[in-house]
Amino acid sequence: MPHYLGELLLYWCPTCNLPVLGKTCACTTPTKKIEITPPGDIRPAFKYDIDLINRTTEKQFAVKLIPEGRLVVLNKAPYEDRMDEVVFDGAIMGSIRFEIEKMDWFFIPRLEGARHLAGGNKCIIIDKGAISFIEKGASVLAPGVNEADPGIKEEDEVIILTPDKEVIATGRARMNAARMLTHEKGMAVKTRWNGKPHAHEPLSAQMRTWDGAVQANIHILSKMELKSHSFIKNVIETSKRPVTVSYSGGKDSLVTLLLVRDVTADFEILFADTGLEFTETIENVKETAKKLSLPLHIHSSGDSFWQSIDNFGPPTVEARWCCKVCKLGAITQVIEKNYNNGCLTFIGQRKYESQVRADSEHIWKNPWVGNQIGATPIQNWTALHVWLYLFWKKAKYNPLYEEGFDRIGCWLCPSASMADFSRLSEIHPELGEKLEKYLLAYASRNGLPEEWVKMGFWRWQVLPKSISIIAKRLGINVVPISEKKPVQFTITVGYRPCKAGGMTAEGSFGTPINLANIEDSGFLNIIGNIRSIEGVILAECGENNVHVYASGTLVARGGNEGEARELIGLAEKTIRRAILCTGCGVCVGQCAVHAISMRGTAKISAKCTQCGKCTWACPVVKFSNPL
Repeated sequence: MPHYLGELLLYWCPTCNLPVLGKTCACTTPTKKIEITPPGDIRPAFKYDIDLINRTTEKQFAVKLIPEGRLVVLNKAPYEDRMDEVVFDGAIMGSIRFEIEKMDWFFIPRLEGARHLAGGNKCIIIDKGAISFIEKGASVLAPGVNEADPGIKEEDEVIILTPDKEVIATGRARMNAARMLTHEKGMAVKTRWNGKPHAHEPLSAQMRTWDGAVQANIHILSKMELKSHSFIKNVIETSKRPVTVSYSGGKDSLVTLLLVRDVTADFEILFADTGLEFTETIENVKETAKKLSLPLHIHSSGDSFWQSIDNFGPPTVEARWCCKVCKLGAITQVIEKNYNNGCLTFIGQRKYESQVRADSEHIWKNPWVGNQIGATPIQNWTALHVWLYLFWKKAKYNPLYEEGFDRIGCWLCPSASMADFSRLSEIHPELGEKLEKYLLAYASRNGLPEEWVKMGFWRWQVLPKSISIIAKRLGINVVPISEKKPVQFTITVGYRPCKAGGMTAEGSFGTPINLANIEDSGFLNIIGNIRSIEGVILAECGENNVHVYASGTLVARGGNEGEARELIGLAEKTIRRAILCTGCGVCVGQCAVHAISMRGTAKISAKCTQCGKCTWACPVVKFSNPL
């Protein structure tokens, strides 16, 4: 079903032959609405994108789709990997998509695109008597095929022509050319797009530029800018906090930065270096801050991801622990270090990016970064609004956008497409090789085949239906088969044998633990006051307490069974946190009394009030594999 995150805003001016984000062009000509597929996050095609499309259509049809001088718009459409609708001359020409099974790009033409490609290969000419049936949506049957390009193979995308060489349909071949021409019974082509043949009248073929597109949309951009400026001014006045902008090196945060700069000069830039950033991104962040003469606060998570991955396993769409360990923790530490009472942060978030962001408010309090108020002045902008604004302001954006990436973030994000990972391996082979080496070793340890890595199945805990179908069809196992039996924390609960009343709960990790490191971390302050003697640490909370032994055994004593069970559970999580802490800093922002400090890893002082907020925010508790 179509998934609308906002209004579909792509129109086309027939006079200027340019994309417009409203019903009227700046030239006053009424525009034509382009019926793109939701969610409708439209963006410009750069030279790399146009060359990729033309290489793909030339490979399939022996014809380049896009003529010189056209402005092309891409619309990211729902698909199992990456698919973009290709729009120019006021029409959707078709879609270019990356197919995981073949690890390559393919073009699926619509009628308008087919008219550009009809002089090449993969064409079928049907009998005159079949035209009326095809117009109404019927598929092509073999007896109705008069001619077929001899290179057509089963499953090829093909173009269907009338005897007068007019495009009437496009579709996917269900037979090869030789079988079609035997006129045997059966479906020759399953049609995708059908329509009446008509003379195609292209719009102006004169050279167009993105500067021209900016001018065609200047009335819309100016209105959006004014609205954003008003929002920023009001939020600053009401929040009464120091103003910052979270700049990631991406297009959305760059627009946000420029908008805030227009309203106030009194703000600073925050950048969380996750340790997984492209070099181009880090350079862009530093150059932007320098060019705008703005203070830049950077916190790098360094090697935290690679130090944590063995504990958590590869990040997945369902469990993106990397965001907590590498990003939110870094932001928390930047804010804690530079803003005693927190800050207001403007963030480049847009509703067209995802359902979660579409449901988000314009202003919010980050649950992971407790001392930060977030606000987005571009919530209702599409990607094309963003790009036209950047073109208007002559802003220096991240060069990776011109290299085939439609989004900029961590280079190994599990939410990225295999098309992105394929491109990553082309421009940064050292990064692609590093990720693949780890994933192959992980797969080997867990009884998973190489295809689990090569086809990107590692990106999910449970495969989406469309991806699962591919895995089943190819017979690829996606369920880990580990020969190593995981260590489990086992618990027993019963009455105290040597004291009237109360209950005791005992548990064991099944392996010795380093008491010195656990005591030094101060994590047991979360449970109560701590003291130690040789071979045991005692944490006391009123009449209840926990004993932690070097053997890996824990003993919790409570007034009743519920208290004992709750205490042993908290003790287990606390010990895991102490052992597996990566120093991400997420917990720092959760502590209202500043009892947590960062010295490589987290240290918790006796100021702890045992509120428990840091425990439930910790990625170790949320995502960690068993010890």
